[in-house]
Amino acid sequence: MFEYFKYMKFADVLLPLPLSRYFTYAVPSEMQECLRIGSRVVVPFGRKKYYTAIVVFLHDHPTDVYEIKEIFSLLDEVPILRRPQLKFWEWIASYYLCSVGDVYKAALPSGLKLESESCIMLNDDYEEIPKQKLSSKERDVLNVLSGKGKCSISELEKISGIKNLMPTVRTLLEKEAVYMYEQLKEGYRPKTENYIRLCFGQEQQAELKELFDTLASAKKQLNLLMAYLDLSGFMRKKEFREVSKKELTERAGVSAAVMKALIDKKIFVVYKNEISRFTDMSCHTVPTHELSQAQQQAYKEIIDSFVHKDVSLLQGVTSSGKTEIYIHLIQEILRKGRQVLYLVPEIALTTQLTSRLQRIFGSQLVIYHSKFSENERAEIWNNMLRTNDVKIVLGVRSSIFLPFTDLGLVIVDEEHEKTYKQQDPAPRYHARNAAIVLASMHGAKTLLGSATPAIESYYNAMTGKYGWVSLTQRYDDISLPEIKIADLQQFRKKKQMSGTFSPLLIKQAKEGLERGEQVILFQNRRGFAPVMECKLCAWIPKCRHCDVTLTYHKRQNQLTCHYCGAVYDIPHICPACGQPSIEIKGYGTERIEEEIAAIFPDYSVSRLDLDSTRTRKAYEQIINQFQQKKMQILIGTQMVTKGLDFDNVSVVGILNADGLMNYPDFRAYERAFQLMVQVAGRAGRKNKRGTVILQTANPAHPLIRQIVNNDYEAMYNNQIEERKQFNYPPFSRLIHIFLKHRDETLLFQYSTMYADYLRKIFKHRILGPDNPPVSRIQSLYIRTITLKIENQASMSRVKELLQQAYENLLQVEGFKTVILYYDVDPL
Repeated sequence: MFEYFKYMKFADVLLPLPLSRYFTYAVPSEMQECLRIGSRVVVPFGRKKYYTAIVVFLHDHPTDVYEIKEIFSLLDEVPILRRPQLKFWEWIASYYLCSVGDVYKAALPSGLKLESESCIMLNDDYEEIPKQKLSSKERDVLNVLSGKGKCSISELEKISGIKNLMPTVRTLLEKEAVYMYEQLKEGYRPKTENYIRLCFGQEQQAELKELFDTLASAKKQLNLLMAYLDLSGFMRKKEFREVSKKELTERAGVSAAVMKALIDKKIFVVYKNEISRFTDMSCHTVPTHELSQAQQQAYKEIIDSFVHKDVSLLQGVTSSGKTEIYIHLIQEILRKGRQVLYLVPEIALTTQLTSRLQRIFGSQLVIYHSKFSENERAEIWNNMLRTNDVKIVLGVRSSIFLPFTDLGLVIVDEEHEKTYKQQDPAPRYHARNAAIVLASMHGAKTLLGSATPAIESYYNAMTGKYGWVSLTQRYDDISLPEIKIADLQQFRKKKQMSGTFSPLLIKQAKEGLERGEQVILFQNRRGFAPVMECKLCAWIPKCRHCDVTLTYHKRQNQLTCHYCGAVYDIPHICPACGQPSIEIKGYGTERIEEEIAAIFPDYSVSRLDLDSTRTRKAYEQIINQFQQKKMQILIGTQMVTKGLDFDNVSVVGILNADGLMNYPDFRAYERAFQLMVQVAGRAGRKNKRGTVILQTANPAHPLIRQIVNNDYEAMYNNQIEERKQFNYPPFSRLIHIFLKHRDETLLFQYSTMYADYLRKIFKHRILGPDNPPVSRIQSLYIRTITLKIENQASMSRVKELLQQAYENLLQVEGFKTVILYYDVDPL
């Protein structure tokens, strides 16, 4: 726990804003003995704004740079951060070139952050003057306020239906018809439930006897009283427990009116209790499975490697039973009384893992991800602060920010997955790399697991930086799936293709389905079709705000931009040539779902992609239904590649291998290999060998042969030589510098100027500026500058030089209008 300091007069605090420094506030006299480092305080910042800040230093040295304000209120006498969380936040800010405020905003659940919100209140003394005649919008606002008295800006917009409300509010303020003030928004609210107790204590037995006599003629009320005595153990003091109103009503089988009668008679007293938002997981646990000989050997090698290495890589083929090894390692850490962080790349993975881990570890396990509400996430945070009950956290990348007490092991499953990298907003951290640093701060070990490791991780293992353990045998000696190539070029020449499905894929899927088995089809594009095009003039609809083509979604009957989310109506007439000649091209998961349902009308089909899993429950429903064989065909994007375990899948179809390989990125080759090997691993998980149909127009491509042979070594050797030649990671570190502006000409000018300035500092290490593959998003044009620096370079020094360059260029007129940010170790 943070050290307790007495009699300090000033506190430096961290604000949840993208600011590069801490701010000093005066500590009121009543807080000087109870304020601690790590506690939340509410502070005024700017004009009438209030924020939840965190105390990072206590001292007696006032600043003379700005006028010091006083802390408004103290939210916690017990700190909300544990060691070494603040140190970890500062490392993320330093390494990923952002502010600690950015990290704070991402790390702490919103339910634990109070912020002020602008509110509008009616001026009761206002009288309309003929010269100041009110507009219809102004009158609408006043009508809303006359009914409600006061409203937040967001609430007022919603009720009045007026978009862009601020100009109307401004004119009303000038006319003194309304007042504006700041109101603190409530954050986390504990969940409460009504509980019942008797109006007297257990020692007052005489009063209880009188109650029986009084209620003798009211049978339902007497039954309710008897039910309470039974449930609470009132007569047996050692077993006395609290009873909820809901539980008591259900147990007695009486109406709410009967309960109200006893409350009105002052026999029962109602009070509120804070309860958990989560289902009680204190179920009967089951023992773990025994490890196979191969698994036992891998387990022993991991334990041995941890003697000398803090990080180890477990490279195990798909379905080799890596999860069972993780479970045995977790048990070993729990025996030492320490905690475990188990990271997975997708929320979908937590669905299957949760039930598996709950059966073994029960209530020691919590799940943490962004699909939980803010109140649920805040409750998990508070539970970890207040109790030592949480021993295992299963979660996605944001789980690294939780307040661990004594972390002993971090497991990063499917460590190669790019979803571990946060893209927007800042901090743009990589959870795998950050987790390694977090573990080292706790004196913990890190285990990275994958069938297809990231080239950087494998390189670190091969050069001795990490330990390395290989698991080449599938559990129960199941064979790796047979991969068959469907040559699309040949099938198209013979006109044998049925849409995007080769006859080989249809034949294999049909045979599998007739045997009562299941099929997975992998297409890494959502929507119905990626492109609509005029067949006469080749016009293609594009987003007005982004430099991308629109995707057609048939179910919603609209065109959607997958970058900014804008939606458009379907054009029936080409706006370029005026002809009704627009047709759809390409295949998304939605179109594949429709066409495969037409080919196999007797079988149930479902889809697993971002569009079909908007809610938390949607993931679980689709996966559970497929696992329970309620559907036979599952179509999915890369969500289906991430370690899901289905016993009955015999056929997997990779519909467009070429689209995965042909991308302007030095990692495209590696990613295509990982995706296709991972999705192939979903086939033949138990009892029999599976079949994978890989559709490609280029069957002679070296990558296709490496996938067929499951030859990771060949892929790695090919790529590592290429990266060494061109000095790409792992032989260097990349930093992408993004510059954005609404004016393309100005952006070109400023980005060129900035790159030239950086070349004076970093010399040949600067590349660009260039246009990224998508060069405009949300009406902002984008240019990128790449800084390629040595691995041993100090990131704090690099940050200092970049900041210095930016501050110098701010002197150039207009440069302040450029949005600039950094992406360290981009993917």
